[in-house]
Amino acid sequence: MGSLMGRDFLKIEGLSQDEIYHLISKSLEFKRSPLKWGMRLKGRSVALIFHKPSMRTRISFEAAAVSLGAHPIFLREDEIGLGEREPIADVGRVLSRYVEAIIIRTFAQRIAEEMAESSSVPVINALTDEEHPCQAIADLVTIVEKKGRLAGLKLAFVGDGANNVARSLLMAAATTRMKIAIASPSGYEPEPAVIERARSLSGSVDQMIEVFDDPAQAVDKADVVYTDVWISMGQEKERESKVRAFAGFQVNSELLSRAKDGAIVMHCLPAHRDEEISDEVLEAQAGVIFDQAENRLHTAKAILSAVVGE
Repeated sequence: MGSLMGRDFLKIEGLSQDEIYHLISKSLEFKRSPLKWGMRLKGRSVALIFHKPSMRTRISFEAAAVSLGAHPIFLREDEIGLGEREPIADVGRVLSRYVEAIIIRTFAQRIAEEMAESSSVPVINALTDEEHPCQAIADLVTIVEKKGRLAGLKLAFVGDGANNVARSLLMAAATTRMKIAIASPSGYEPEPAVIERARSLSGSVDQMIEVFDDPAQAVDKADVVYTDVWISMGQEKERESKVRAFAGFQVNSELLSRAKDGAIVMHCLPAHRDEEISDEVLEAQAGVIFDQAENRLHTAKAILSAVVGE
């Protein structure tokens, strides 16, 4: 297994299966014994740059840094003005002199990548419009907790197949040999190039990765059913058109009846209850969904510990 120390964490694609399982294992270790693994980054500092509002991502990374003994420094967009007040590359080069890692939550993937190119310390993608790798690792941790394994399980994603969570999950499933079925309305499917890259990662037959326009087909005999909001941050003007397009794509008890007995439901939150997921199903699966949210903390610890150095 290659070491993650000193490496950027920008997307799931590019991580080996062994590296993903290492992060899962470390996350579970941190969860089981938080005091045992504390203060591993004592005396170090990490910068958090957030262009998008956040609850889970910001708090999980700040709490993870403090738990590991590091000092988190939160930077608002109006304080640094990436690309306006000064070039992204200059910010990356300056911050590299002050901190041991840069955590960025922004819009375009190119912003995170440009920061990584200019920085001499690891850059962690805490969400872009294209990728959400930290969420995907927390999701895998949750599935391992609840199902005991990844390989051979079927994950059904119901919703916007082109969004950042779906893309990162697709790559994570392919790398760990999970079957994944994505159900999206016409026009909201994963990009063909993304599907092809995922298939190249899985190294397997097409049936490992399937795309449907019928949620019932995707959920059929699924071990895990996953959904996300239909209207992501920055898409508020598209609300009416997306709600119309996604009619019939709600994860509810009727749809869930198509999955395997004992199937779990996952949602990365925040949820729009009775929109992409029924209130009934969310509450019935709250034990899974809020464990999934908690696991963002433990995976943040694992990622920071791995890239900054253990």
